[in-house]
Amino acid sequence: MAVVDKISPSIGSGTKLRRDIGLIGLMWASVGSIIGSGWLYGAKNAVVAAGPAAIISWGIGAVAVVLLALVHAELGGLFPVAGGTARYPHYTFGGLAGMSFGWFSWLQAATVAPIEVEAMIGYAGHWSWATGFQHANGTLTTSGFVVAVVLMGVFVAVNFLGVRLLAHTNSAATWWKVAIPLATIFILAITHFHAGNFTSHGFAPFGAKGVLAAISTSGIIFALLGFEQAIQLSGESKNPKKDIPRAVIGSVFIGAVIYTLLQVVYIGALPGASFVKGWANLAYQGISGPFAGLATVIGLGWLAWVLYLDALVSPGGTGLIYTTSTSRISYGLSRNGYAPRAFEKTDSRGVPYFGLVMSFVTGVICFLPFPSWQQLVSFITSASVLMYAGAPLAFGVLRKQLPNRERPYKLPLGEIISPVSFVVASLIIYWSGWTTLWRLGLAIVLGYVLLGSYAAYAIAKNLPNAPRMNWKAAQWLPVYLLGIGVISYFGQFGGTNTIPLWADMGIITAFSLGIYYWARAVALPAEEIERNIEDVEVVDEGGH
Repeated sequence: MAVVDKISPSIGSGTKLRRDIGLIGLMWASVGSIIGSGWLYGAKNAVVAAGPAAIISWGIGAVAVVLLALVHAELGGLFPVAGGTARYPHYTFGGLAGMSFGWFSWLQAATVAPIEVEAMIGYAGHWSWATGFQHANGTLTTSGFVVAVVLMGVFVAVNFLGVRLLAHTNSAATWWKVAIPLATIFILAITHFHAGNFTSHGFAPFGAKGVLAAISTSGIIFALLGFEQAIQLSGESKNPKKDIPRAVIGSVFIGAVIYTLLQVVYIGALPGASFVKGWANLAYQGISGPFAGLATVIGLGWLAWVLYLDALVSPGGTGLIYTTSTSRISYGLSRNGYAPRAFEKTDSRGVPYFGLVMSFVTGVICFLPFPSWQQLVSFITSASVLMYAGAPLAFGVLRKQLPNRERPYKLPLGEIISPVSFVVASLIIYWSGWTTLWRLGLAIVLGYVLLGSYAAYAIAKNLPNAPRMNWKAAQWLPVYLLGIGVISYFGQFGGTNTIPLWADMGIITAFSLGIYYWARAVALPAEEIERNIEDVEVVDEGGH
């Protein structure tokens, strides 16, 4: 395949991305993102929130993510372009919606790498040489800040060496990241597994609310997300039309199986004394590093050592690939006219270097030792699923407006799965809770100020990449964002509890379906959609 860019590539050394990544590189990019620090903490957080019924939480979370991944698989094959997740709403709803979902996409990607760096530093505190890197409240000391900046610099340096080396580096790290949790599952299952742990203190002590809250608040969804990394790199795929759907679906399957099995063996291996006071009061020595601490308690000290080492490798691999993703999303935002053309500049290796530099700067800002800022970053990341809500909407519009366009992978029952996946995305956002959503609202406002200002400047100056805002096609968007916020405020998850449990989710479902079909009705006509996507044309021939 080759990509023919219809926007002049005269800026800097070029604006072309190199197509060097095969199926394994794409799949491992997504798997490497899915299996990060989440597996080291997700099982403990989920069982504290839901009891052994956390297994159900993982199952629901996996189904939800698979639905979203299936939608993305068709879109990724249909539009194999860099920063794809940020572009789909732009194609179908125009400038305002594209700018909004592009910001959501960039925001979650840009904050993951620094968070993973802080996780690496936190885990390293187990060793005496790293105990001075963090204050008691979890913020970085001066020496910790220096180490964090160096680690972010390493992520950026690997990216600067080119996408081919990046794929090989991440593939090697991901083989390790997959092997360690698989080995942990096997070792705990055959050496310390007590089936009675699942019922001795109640299977679902916190009821349905605990099961559902665990999906968003304990890190389950955050742990499972990451499949979109293959889509973000689709502009650099050797055979994107076939490989993108395979990589997306395959990575979700691998991640869901590993995480669910980890939850099972974690519960089964716990000593009875650790939850004698109930699952909400789970406690044992070393619980701050749940699996490593558990391994030590049950006499597997050698496994604990391996897990502490993995706690550096797993977050490191995730941070590496999200640094890549951030620069590719900003590349896509610039192509659509929401960010300066500098983000499109690539060096001789095809690397969008200005986007990488800005991802580094963002990481450094996230390291500033202000607890409220760190809380904001974590809340933004936990609610990152908001960006996925744009894909089902775009999917429905494209099935309606461009039914005859070639689809390398056509999702069976797509007309049903699409609205269902949008409802699921809305429920996940709602389950994040009011405390998360009002902070996320502040971040959204910041994005509108930054990107909106540049878009207004580009339009006023009549720049070549000035976006068409298409206010009419995006009229549903402010209603959706405000509506989810209002329901959350009056709902059961961190709100005032005015709306009863189940009624709140019924309202979210009905509201989301209304938004879905409203958005589909007012979307851009086929001619405008075609005009929005003709800046990148995929032609069926080899070469760069």
